[in-house]
Amino acid sequence: MNPELTPMDVAGRAERLQVAMATAEVPALLVTNLTNIRYLTGFTGSAALLVVTADRLTFVTDGRYGQQAADQLGAAGVEAAIEVSSAKQKEAVAGAVASAGVGAVGLEADAVTWAAQRTYAEHWFPGLELVPTTGLVTGLRLVKDQGEIDRLTAAAAIADAALAEVRPRLADGPTEIEFGLELDATMRRLGADDVSFETIVASGPNGAMPHHRPGHRTVIDGDLVVIDFGALVDGYHSDMTRTVAVGDLSATQQRMYDVVLASQAAGVQAVTAGIEAKAVDQACRAVIAEAGWADAFLHGTGHGVGLDIHEDPRVGQTSTATLVDRCVVTVEPGVYLPEHGGVRIEDTVVVTPDGCSPITLTPKLAAV
Repeated sequence: MNPELTPMDVAGRAERLQVAMATAEVPALLVTNLTNIRYLTGFTGSAALLVVTADRLTFVTDGRYGQQAADQLGAAGVEAAIEVSSAKQKEAVAGAVASAGVGAVGLEADAVTWAAQRTYAEHWFPGLELVPTTGLVTGLRLVKDQGEIDRLTAAAAIADAALAEVRPRLADGPTEIEFGLELDATMRRLGADDVSFETIVASGPNGAMPHHRPGHRTVIDGDLVVIDFGALVDGYHSDMTRTVAVGDLSATQQRMYDVVLASQAAGVQAVTAGIEAKAVDQACRAVIAEAGWADAFLHGTGHGVGLDIHEDPRVGQTSTATLVDRCVVTVEPGVYLPEHGGVRIEDTVVVTPDGCSPITLTPKLAAV
């Protein structure tokens, strides 16, 4: 771990979860979402279950991760009973619940399949009430501590530096795949643990597809190139989109860029603690609608970013969320016209009581 990054208060998260469980009248919670388990314990492996009761954590994993679990939970200061069992995870989990003497167990509704729920009901917790829960852990994850913000900021800085280094290559006529691979490799060389997601490089007509996968098309003069990418640092993601003009643009392409730039600025200006997320979407959408391209804005305005690249809160027309201090969201309107290409501009911002603070800092008026 980078010693310059502020330590995170991982050990204090379980206590906050236990308070939330008491408020929701959930006496025991089986955490199965691995990202939530990482948030609560610091564990980064691929196999784990976590039982949370009012006064105890029981961490269950298999034989591959016994030492790793002990090391990572210990480093995070998390006090938990660690059960290592490849064949008897059911017994370990059921035993932890039974020892708490509870009559109900909460399940993470967004992370448990119907088949898993039936297994839990019939074989793991017979006779106990199974309670679907939503937002107990993800609600805690909304508000980032300074250590989390440091990691998000570090990831964004790597992405900024990488794009600044490789952007001139667009003038040389690379294929989308070639440019994407070079951008990814540069982020890793500059210190990223990985990329946040599959990098999007969409040139010319491909830019009209918001999630186009890089292909073998060669970038040529007159293209708008949509580049949506991010870096990963200690589990935390960055997310940024810039649209780069290669050569001279047509009048319509320039207008597309100007409209999206104004829309994105309006959205960022609207972000502040206490505002409804859908109001940010409306601020962006109004600018694009006034330009006559309402139907060409094909997606929501943004989403939360943290341990997941897409997490709460959602920023869209149907969102019911309210932005809170120290949550982190993207603002990314776009216009997509098949005959002209696409434009999307995205920043990741930290919400503050009086506005927001962008952590993606690459200039938007970029051309090669």
